[in-house]
Amino acid sequence: MNYARRPGIDSESLRKAHARERERFVETHPECARLAQQSARHWLNGVPMHWMRDWSTPHPLFIRAARGVDVEDVDGNRYIDFCFGDTGAMFGHSPPAIARALAEAGGAGITSMLPAERVARVGEKLAATFGLPFWQMTQTATDANRNVLRWARAITGRPRILVFDGCYHGTVEETLVRAAPEFVAKGGSRARAGLIGMNHDVSTTTDAVPFNDITALEKVLARGRTAAVIAEPVMTNIGMVLPQPGFLAQLRELTRKYKTLLIIDETHTLSTARGGYSRAQDLQPDIWVCGKAIAGGMPCAVFGFTADVEAGMRRVQEGRAGGHSGMGTTLSANALALACLEASLDELMTETNYSSMHSVAAYLSEGLGRVFGAQGLAWHVSRVGARLEFAFGSPPRNGAESERTAWPELEHTLHLHLLNRGVLLTPFHNMMLCSPVTTSAHADVLLKHLHEGLREVGSRE
Repeated sequence: MNYARRPGIDSESLRKAHARERERFVETHPECARLAQQSARHWLNGVPMHWMRDWSTPHPLFIRAARGVDVEDVDGNRYIDFCFGDTGAMFGHSPPAIARALAEAGGAGITSMLPAERVARVGEKLAATFGLPFWQMTQTATDANRNVLRWARAITGRPRILVFDGCYHGTVEETLVRAAPEFVAKGGSRARAGLIGMNHDVSTTTDAVPFNDITALEKVLARGRTAAVIAEPVMTNIGMVLPQPGFLAQLRELTRKYKTLLIIDETHTLSTARGGYSRAQDLQPDIWVCGKAIAGGMPCAVFGFTADVEAGMRRVQEGRAGGHSGMGTTLSANALALACLEASLDELMTETNYSSMHSVAAYLSEGLGRVFGAQGLAWHVSRVGARLEFAFGSPPRNGAESERTAWPELEHTLHLHLLNRGVLLTPFHNMMLCSPVTTSAHADVLLKHLHEGLREVGSRE
């Protein structure tokens, strides 16, 4: 690892702390080590999904149980969870409402490729909660985003989409691009580094511009070839980047001016409020997407759309030849997912739960600021409802700025320091979530151990 010197942190202390925390993890996780070795015989990299190795641990952490805010590994170590499956379990692990829905619906049939009895009722609840009249279901937000981009091209007859540099929309090929520095003013893009097995240059279908850059956005839209802009209202996967005042309103204005559909992906911003960021801020998207936490952690995603978009979809359907649409998977909208979606809408996405989540998140945000101030660190904390993140510098305006302030060596050391003391953070960046069962006492444990870790690696000057 590169332990280059930066303000406020002693590079040699950081190197030693990282080595020491790795040793401590190995000593306290012998059963995890045994399972890692055994699993490597039949699973790629020893895990059923390769990104499970993205944590800062010497070998994977194998989990025995997760309930509420508590996670227990196979060695009996227990953790206060601030990761919550990177948003999937945002309302807590195994909420009683979801466990009950799984048991009841599971006994009545899981999948039939036919609409369940509750479909009409759930549609009404989605429309009432999120403010869009028409809906479809998929299993993941990636599936939903892939579908809505196809619909957008079909409806508009235009070939291209626009994303913001550093965006996150799952693994949809068209969104796996970065703005090419030499072409930023023109909206040029290049494929993201590290992609595997692509059979074409994904950047040929997509323009990428910096977040919060209205001038670059309009230059691309003015060409009249953009079917849709797909955007997170707050960038979340390259570090949290908040919209500048007025930016999202101008985005909505320009997409309407140039007859471009606006797709808002709230998979990571459902933490904002009941109804999401779009409803709270009156963004008025043409299409709205959400996955992960939408059904309490059950694999499920939805996309909602306006009456105009629905009319466009029907025109496309009426005018096309027979055959496969190229969209949809067999298990989408299965009865089990639908039951969990309804339980989540009724019992998890309540004003009471959101108020509790926001209160603890605000408490944690203020505490982080005090910790950084005590150490003389010019870092910042960004928050969107129950989701918050700290980063090693001033608040960025776009993905490239956020990327430049990243400090993986320090992140890994701090995350491992916290994990060894019973606090679990998301493995990348410094994202934290507060669930309805997270308390200020849980936040105090995080703050205490983070402060200790920072004192250990802090500059001695």
